[in-house]
Amino acid sequence: MIVAHLPAGYIVSTLLFRRFAKYGVSGINFLRAGLLGSIAPDLDMVYFYGFDHRAHPHHSYFSHFPSVWLLLLTLAILCFQHCRHKKLPVLALIFTGNGMLHMVLDYISTNIYWLAPFVNKPFALIKVPSVYQDWWLNFLLHRSFVLEILLVIWATGLWFRRRLNRLELVE
Repeated sequence: MIVAHLPAGYIVSTLLFRRFAKYGVSGINFLRAGLLGSIAPDLDMVYFYGFDHRAHPHHSYFSHFPSVWLLLLTLAILCFQHCRHKKLPVLALIFTGNGMLHMVLDYISTNIYWLAPFVNKPFALIKVPSVYQDWWLNFLLHRSFVLEILLVIWATGLWFRRRLNRLELVE
């Protein structure tokens, strides 16, 4: 995935907010946590370009291990179930849930190390062939990019609908 992580995070956060609003979390903070979680695994790109000099695929870093995100999600669920104050656990839930969504979306067309750190074997649902010299062009011109476009359209539609509903309430 190249462009769909933020839109997917927006979709999930927007659709789940009503379910968690009763715990006193503001909509903007819920959305911020969700959007940050949806791109958090890709923050390893700073290390990838700045320090590792692209020596290893960035999906081989621990920040892209589904086991890390499952552990964080499990901890968030446990905190949510057992803490008296729910605001922070709710934010942790949407953050880690969208981080796990990032893993699933990456799995569609890129390698994800589902069994890491125990097994160092990448898995991908669809193999995007390297036809063009620029790596990103291979993804943009592959049929799997249609899913990204659909997620962007869906998120844009949700955003416009929310804006229209907000305007209707004001008038």
